[in-house]
Amino acid sequence: MIYRMFQCIVNIKDIVSVPYFTVKTEQLRKYDMSLKADFLGTANKKGEKKMSIAEQFAALGVVPVVVLNDVKDAEPLADALVKGGLPCAEVTFRTDAAEESIRIMAQKYPDMLVGAGTVLTIEQVDRAVNAGAKFIVSPGFDPEVVDYCIEKQIPIFPGIITPSEAAQAVKRGLKVVKFFPAEQFGGVATIKAMAAPYTTLKFMPTGGVSLKNLKDYLSCDKILCCGGSWMVKGDLVKAGEFDKIAQMAKEAVELAKEIRG
Repeated sequence: MIYRMFQCIVNIKDIVSVPYFTVKTEQLRKYDMSLKADFLGTANKKGEKKMSIAEQFAALGVVPVVVLNDVKDAEPLADALVKGGLPCAEVTFRTDAAEESIRIMAQKYPDMLVGAGTVLTIEQVDRAVNAGAKFIVSPGFDPEVVDYCIEKQIPIFPGIITPSEAAQAVKRGLKVVKFFPAEQFGGVATIKAMAAPYTTLKFMPTGGVSLKNLKDYLSCDKILCCGGSWMVKGDLVKAGEFDKIAQMAKEAVELAKEIRG
């Protein structure tokens, strides 16, 4: 009996040692490690520390929240944001063009920080990541989506609006959450009040943020960055006014730097 059990173990070992399985396992390991690196920050081959997603958000100060209805606009929009010094986009999963737009942006501009927003399901998480999304943003705190992303080591920034949701984020070890819709729920004042008991959290306010109130938000040390769509408005994209988008992106970046010194 013992001999048969040993023989079975040996046979299983032989099966998992075949080249195909080894290659696939190595690919998955590298994929998981790359996601973990983006989430936590790590050292590159030269020994230099790679910035985490959150650190890159903080450096930019502003994250463009993009709604694309036509995939043909994905590349020129990405180009405009890069030229404007804002190489980042949260492409919302509100339209059928979102998934392919993320793929195009990620392929054409691999150094650009492209993620998926308005992610509501695990299935959307998988589609977004497979398309090349480097981070996931959800409008609310869905435990199933959040836990799935944490398990897969996918950077996730869930939306919260109440202390109870903040507590759930802290319980899971999250350091950054989206605060949405920001202006409608008290803006900076509410964020400061919520941050008082939850000292480890940083916030990404989105919803009603603009050039007019950006200083109010970015002056608060509990705010990592702001999500906004004023520089990537749908009518500008539809009209093909990408030069204007580049200029507005530049103005947003310059203002963020001015505010934070």
